[in-house]
Amino acid sequence: MRKMNLKHIVSAAALAGMVTAGAVQADELHVLNWKGYGTDEAWATAAFEAKTGHKVIHDYFNSEQEMLTKLRTNPGTYDVVMINAAFTGQAIDEALIQPIDVGKISNAAGLAPEMARSELLNAEGAAYGVPWVWGVTSVAVNDKAFDAPPSSVEVMWDAAHKGKVVLRDDALEAVQFAALASGQNINDIKDLDKVRDKLASLMPQIRTFWSSENDWNQMVAAGQIDVGTYWSGSASRAKTSFNLPVTFVIPKEGAIGWLDGLSIPAGAKNAEGAHAFIDFMIAPDFYVEWDQKVGAPVSANLEAVAGLDETAFNRAVLGDPAVAARIQFQKPVSDEDREKYLKLWQELKASSQ
Repeated sequence: MRKMNLKHIVSAAALAGMVTAGAVQADELHVLNWKGYGTDEAWATAAFEAKTGHKVIHDYFNSEQEMLTKLRTNPGTYDVVMINAAFTGQAIDEALIQPIDVGKISNAAGLAPEMARSELLNAEGAAYGVPWVWGVTSVAVNDKAFDAPPSSVEVMWDAAHKGKVVLRDDALEAVQFAALASGQNINDIKDLDKVRDKLASLMPQIRTFWSSENDWNQMVAAGQIDVGTYWSGSASRAKTSFNLPVTFVIPKEGAIGWLDGLSIPAGAKNAEGAHAFIDFMIAPDFYVEWDQKVGAPVSANLEAVAGLDETAFNRAVLGDPAVAARIQFQKPVSDEDREKYLKLWQELKASSQ
């Protein structure tokens, strides 16, 4: 037998490593999402990997605009992306995502029909997004500051809570919240001056503008805030995962509803794994465990919601038709309106400093 010198051994090892790396890379599944938002739960990804053999690798964004930029500048990098449905149409128009073969997603049979057929997720007879979870942006309170939960958004303007009110640093969300507070349709704001005046009168109440779930939770834990805008799923996690004294409220004026879908980017290298991952993520088994262990928004899968305890917030409260009737779901916003909202928001923040 011919002996191999050290150079040959190293070369052979390197070649073997390259082959192995190539095999692993073919089975990788790259997911783009908010950090800590369901798809990256360690117990869930471990179960998915064991079931399918696809290794899940995450990348994250901090805003919808950053998500779109990552899809534009990194074609072929991602296999699954979580998109707020109000932005799915833009992703379709820019050819950033591809049609999904819903026939490969068995758990799609349990999806709420109105969400599965939503014009926000479908175009020209093709599905570009599978509805995953939905929730609301509304008011959450520090239980220690209230004898009973408030019934109106006007609690944000109550002088008793001055300096202990927070608002998310997001122009669209702030404007839509003020539209609700001024009795307007968030998707058809007729009187922007009224919105401006409502927000301007709120500024003296504000302690700070929050940007992350962690910011909000830390301030509540420190007793620094009484009330503020928050997301339903985040409020649920605050109680479930961190045992914080937080109650989420759907006031009489209503709340801002949002729908998040899972899509497959154009040029995805692992479309097969993407379909399997989406199927796993909308499954009742995953959802019930996610909500019970961590706290989650409401599943778009009716069978998953039915699997929750009857007293669970996502079933008992958000599943109440009377509550649902007060929720206004976000629709796409034109670039022109976004620019107006951003300008208004920046002016208000500057004047409050």
